[in-house]
Amino acid sequence: MLVSLCYVLVRWLLEFVALRARSKEFQELEIIVLRHELAIFRRTTRRPAITAVDRTLLAVASRLLPRARWQSFIVTPATLLRWHRRLVAKRWTYARPVGRPPRRREIRDLVLRFARENPRWGYQRVVGELKGLGIVVSATTVRAWLRAAGLGPAGKRGKTTWREFVRAHRESMLAVDFFTVETIWLQRLYVLFFIELGTRRVHVAGCTPNPNAPWVTQQARQLSWTVAERPEPLRFLIRDRDQKFTDPFDDVFRSEAIEVVRTPFRAPQANGVAERFVRTVRSECFDRLLILNQQHLERVLQGFIDHYNGHRPHRALSLTPPTARLATATPSAFGDARIVRRDRLGGVVHEYVRAA
Repeated sequence: MLVSLCYVLVRWLLEFVALRARSKEFQELEIIVLRHELAIFRRTTRRPAITAVDRTLLAVASRLLPRARWQSFIVTPATLLRWHRRLVAKRWTYARPVGRPPRRREIRDLVLRFARENPRWGYQRVVGELKGLGIVVSATTVRAWLRAAGLGPAGKRGKTTWREFVRAHRESMLAVDFFTVETIWLQRLYVLFFIELGTRRVHVAGCTPNPNAPWVTQQARQLSWTVAERPEPLRFLIRDRDQKFTDPFDDVFRSEAIEVVRTPFRAPQANGVAERFVRTVRSECFDRLLILNQQHLERVLQGFIDHYNGHRPHRALSLTPPTARLATATPSAFGDARIVRRDRLGGVVHEYVRAA
């Protein structure tokens, strides 16, 4: 390797000496030959690969040679000028903003919040609300933000969803549904329950192996007598399209001025509160117990419903049970209190209270 390097250096040195010793006419002839070879090279169909070092060298050389001599380059003058502009642009290290300055993200989030919370507000209504808060935004900007977020105009955002409907009327709504329990003898028992959407209080109407229409109607009639004593009357009953809910079942609630609302086909989320209770009662109770018969199921249900309504905290109720407990003790009084565990359903469910 060292010998080869020395050979190349010596050869370059001899060529440089020979070049200096040549006459001017010989050098001009050599330039003509080189230019002709360059013309032959340009006629090739394959485009030569030019690296970043080549661009830099040719761009610098283009600033030293007069424009009339640029025909000796293998690229066009426009290309040389473009390369030079790129070199100059790299000297500027700061970012230059292009176009209008962007609006603050907080304003955009506020516009989307207005549109979601008020689906009947148009673009001008949103602009007016922002103007009242001291924020100036054009209606065109509001429209662009809403379209980017998948929110159309007021006419398309004005449809009432099930979530909005339930939230607006939950204090006066009741939901009904069934769930099944398999006994140790592989007998299937059906449990009919009602749940108040506002308070999350559960009423178990009954359980039976044969939930026919007369039995369901009778359980509904008994429950209607119970809910009639509420201080705030119920206005809506949500149920699915199960064939066990017949017209006589609906007539029981219509006689109490309660409107029956049927959920859409294959839409369990429309009755999501009742479906969530079914999941809770399964995961916290029946997945951990073996049920012997109908009488055993009734006793287990009574114990769990007492726990569910009177002690179990609920997220929808700010971690309080449907039947609110006494206010928690202050930190100073809590230090002297003794916590006692109370077992339900043979220890399947635990409740913690302060000792008297």
